[in-house]
Amino acid sequence: MSGSPAPATSAPLRLGTRRSALATTQSRHVADLVAAGGSAVDLVLVTTHGDVSTAPLATIGGTGVFVSALRDALVAGTVELAVHSLKDLPTAPPDGLVVAAVPPREDPRDVLVAAGGRTLAELPAGARVGTGSPRRRALLLDARPDLDVVAVRGNVDTRLAMVHDGALDAVVLAAAGLRRLDRLGEASELLDPATFVPAPGQGALAVECRADDEAVLAVLRGLDDPRTRVAVTAERTLLAALEAGCSAPVGAFARVLDGEPARLELRAAVASPDGTLLRETAVADLPAASAEEAAAALGRDLAARLLPHLTGPAAPSAPRPADDLSSQGSAPGSLPGPDRPRAQSDRESGS
Repeated sequence: MSGSPAPATSAPLRLGTRRSALATTQSRHVADLVAAGGSAVDLVLVTTHGDVSTAPLATIGGTGVFVSALRDALVAGTVELAVHSLKDLPTAPPDGLVVAAVPPREDPRDVLVAAGGRTLAELPAGARVGTGSPRRRALLLDARPDLDVVAVRGNVDTRLAMVHDGALDAVVLAAAGLRRLDRLGEASELLDPATFVPAPGQGALAVECRADDEAVLAVLRGLDDPRTRVAVTAERTLLAALEAGCSAPVGAFARVLDGEPARLELRAAVASPDGTLLRETAVADLPAASAEEAAAALGRDLAARLLPHLTGPAAPSAPRPADDLSSQGSAPGSLPGPDRPRAQSDRESGS
């Protein structure tokens, strides 16, 4: 007897997610995409070391601490897939796991949330601006060396409260996180990615699963957005190449330029050992048959242009602690990586 087509999977897929409001919102978005393809999904909440520690991320292993527990759950078989903010993923490939899908990217820009709705140019000299990201610190001080950039930890709500309560004059956050939480209206200014270059992978999600799980790979394949994957491949390849030769804060942003042939533009901003900000842009053709390979080559080539300028003393340090602010209340390919500390691409998970 014939019947309706079988669902993509016979039992609900277990999707591992961090417990924060932003992480669960992102994971529900992916769950909805999977469900639209015919597979039921159950969320499984996982607590990571980064969620419970109040120590500066650079001292506890960088943003890899937000990834390791989810990957452990995948390897153990307690979940079938996990959702990460792509900028949190270390760059070296992991054993047995694969990024099966990179959905369409959200807004990659950083935003300023400031008291009184001020823009970056309007902040008074000495204004206290919060960030835990060496990249954002370098970009802020390049644009406004008269600012007092201070270190903060905590989730989006906590950081916004620091501004609303007067503990800080402003914070810099990711537009994607605010939009996903329906709080983008609180932003004072969307910062131009051509000058305030985002973190590699910012605004994109990575859906990871076991490399040998053919059923889940088949389900996730339809979620992958080729344009986003190509862009973040260039960004993360550049980051990986720079990590191998320096420890400087890195911003990288790529975009596909439509045409015949299509081209890929990659911008980078890296703090040099003497504290000056190096900026470079490169463009390359994007052959349809080998787009990922071309994107990776572009990332390596741009890194090779930057590295000779980045050897020497240590890069600028992370933001100084802000008194007690930091204790206030967080497709197959080469995208994924193991939980080792990354150089200094970005240190503010989900924000």
